[in-house]
Amino acid sequence: MMQVNVQDAKAQLSKLLASVERGEEVVIARNGRPIARLEPIAPPAPRELGILSMSIPDSFFDELPEDELAVWER
Repeated sequence: MMQVNVQDAKAQLSKLLASVERGEEVVIARNGRPIARLEPIAPPAPRELGILSMSIPDSFFDELPEDELAVWER
């Protein structure tokens, strides 16, 4: 854990955020008294679309027969 005072945090915000991205916790203090904490946040969980949770068979990507292609090309 790293502790910095408010003035240093203002001057070094980009550097502090890079430290947080690497997993380090940063505490910001005023007059030596901790007042805030910068810590990494968890990435959002992947969204699931319940109605679309199905598998597509490999045959889906096969070429269409000539007679069916002709219908689509009209």
